[in-house]
Amino acid sequence: MSVRLQDRAAFIRENTAVETASLVPEIPLHLATDITPIWQASEAFLEAHGIEPPFWAFAWPGSQLIARYILDNPQRVEGKRVLDVACGCGLAAIAAVKAGASIAEANDIDPMALEATALNATLNAVTVVLCPGDLVGSKPDCDLLVIGDVCYNEAMAARIMPWLLECARHCEVWLCDPGRHYAPKLDLDILIQQNVQTTQELESTDQRTTTLFSLRGISAQD
Repeated sequence: MSVRLQDRAAFIRENTAVETASLVPEIPLHLATDITPIWQASEAFLEAHGIEPPFWAFAWPGSQLIARYILDNPQRVEGKRVLDVACGCGLAAIAAVKAGASIAEANDIDPMALEATALNATLNAVTVVLCPGDLVGSKPDCDLLVIGDVCYNEAMAARIMPWLLECARHCEVWLCDPGRHYAPKLDLDILIQQNVQTTQELESTDQRTTTLFSLRGISAQD
């Protein structure tokens, strides 16, 4: 039995706690912690309920650093149309609205992530436009595309990087990566690099050196 549309919000509330990410204490979120049910949920339980792995229940290092950079540099997003791809909990999109973006869209292929983003936006008294579906291959209508923590395996990196490089021909693109093996080996501009606190359960380490790159001006042939 899958979690029905009307039950998604209730499921998220019941299985998370309102907490803040270490790098972005200004933005409360519905997150999994070591005392919440979904932290302990087995893969079999999630599969039985038709739920994808709950990436939306965590503030990953990439989304934290994107949000931190946006809040500390609001002039980079003020008045812009921002698209947060693979949004997870929606942290980057929420930060963009708080920093003065004219509109922030949050995209994810997982409907639970979009529901979590909606709840988190309400928690922060901001409006985020939800954008479902797989955008890879499309031409996003935005001024700034942000994306984090997506180069976690070879297949994903190989699929998404050519698209991001193509998008960078039409809009500004920021990619944030916490040192994944399949991160692009390109000469990219670094906007900020910082150690981000994480947990042994998620990352097998207490912190990750995370880098926010700009892809503007990089072509797929570089």
